[in-house]
Amino acid sequence: MQINQENAVDSTGVDVALNAAVNSLERRIDLSLPLAAIDQDVAQRLKHLARTVKMPGFRPGKVPFKMVTQQYGRDARSEAIGAAIEKSFGEKVREQKLRVVGYPRFEPKTGEGAADPLMLEFCAVFEVYPEVVLGDITGCEIEKPALTVTEAEVDQTLEVLRKQRVTYVAAPRPAASGDRVVIDFFGRRNGELFPGGEGHDFEIILGAGKMLADFEAAVTGLSSGAGKTFDLTFPADYQAPDLAGQTVQFEVTVKSVESSQLPDLDAEFAKSLGVADGDLAKMRDEVRANLEREVKKRLQERIKSQVMDALLAVNPLTVPKAMVDQESRQMAEAALRDMESRGMSVKNVPVEPSWFTEQAKRRTSLGIIVAELVKEKALAAKPEQVRALIDDFAATYEDPAEVVRWYYSQPERLAEAEGLVMENNVVDWVLGNARIKEKQLSFDELMGSGK
Repeated sequence: MQINQENAVDSTGVDVALNAAVNSLERRIDLSLPLAAIDQDVAQRLKHLARTVKMPGFRPGKVPFKMVTQQYGRDARSEAIGAAIEKSFGEKVREQKLRVVGYPRFEPKTGEGAADPLMLEFCAVFEVYPEVVLGDITGCEIEKPALTVTEAEVDQTLEVLRKQRVTYVAAPRPAASGDRVVIDFFGRRNGELFPGGEGHDFEIILGAGKMLADFEAAVTGLSSGAGKTFDLTFPADYQAPDLAGQTVQFEVTVKSVESSQLPDLDAEFAKSLGVADGDLAKMRDEVRANLEREVKKRLQERIKSQVMDALLAVNPLTVPKAMVDQESRQMAEAALRDMESRGMSVKNVPVEPSWFTEQAKRRTSLGIIVAELVKEKALAAKPEQVRALIDDFAATYEDPAEVVRWYYSQPERLAEAEGLVMENNVVDWVLGNARIKEKQLSFDELMGSGK
């Protein structure tokens, strides 16, 4: 939006000069406030205050005006100036149909910039909402992943569930991969124990990869009660810089070796998954249903991510710094709340909003683009769509009707559902207008991606 230099006098007699843009989104407005009008407003404020003000030794309303002025004059003048600036600024913004983002910064003019002694001159600096002209999405290619859940995927999922319920029993043999080993260890560098180099009753699952491979290899093959001393060289990129690339000596004593025992796929296992009567066919049906929901969710997330990337690519946008800063602060606060919910103390944790600037820019840009697309293409959430989404979510709970009631009694939760439906509408619109390339995914590709 290009704004030409012009001068105007608003309804309060305040002279306003609207300057050309300093950059693509920043605007500056010069405000010249007549001192006579300010003085008149201050006097009116003080007269109104004098009717009710209380001071020791005087009845209410009988305090000498000079004393009222001495006591409250500074505050009254500050309020009068603030009101005049706010009024004239607001009127000029509305007159020019500017969509102001955030709060303007008011800078008093001094020296050569304030030439008229009868005027109090300010400069308002602010950002405006960007104009959005939607780009052409038809040339973009969206990769649409697909995966059909079969009995093989159900079997694989059941195997994962079995491993999650593994138990361990004492094994009178040397430790092997998959065993749980309990050890005491001492690590020395140049004959001296180093920080973090000592552990007692320390559990290792051999083959899990949570310890250095050379450490696990040294423990593998030892039986309960056996000990071993060995040298180990830490990797050059080890997380503790003082140990990176260093060779140390470990002394290990094995206190127990336990072999893993996976539960059988029987009625008891089915009951542990919530199938009350232990029916194995029902168990497989429920695992399949849950798996299909999870697969559908992950496929949608992958598609949505590509759609949003495409929208950003065809709609390059300069976003207001004020909006990015606000989003960054909210993301930093959310990170702290997340840590608190995990039981972490965040009292002295320095989470800086600047860490989230790039993510905030992306979110802010997408928010602006999606809002414009929803408005231009009529993609707002319809009540029946919201209800269908909530019903689908509630179906995973024991009492779906109660979940539905909860959603409709919580305005914030309902707004989240409406927002999700709106995003889905945008995704569907893009998929209907972009070029689509189908791609079959393997189960491991989808589930192992974390997406």
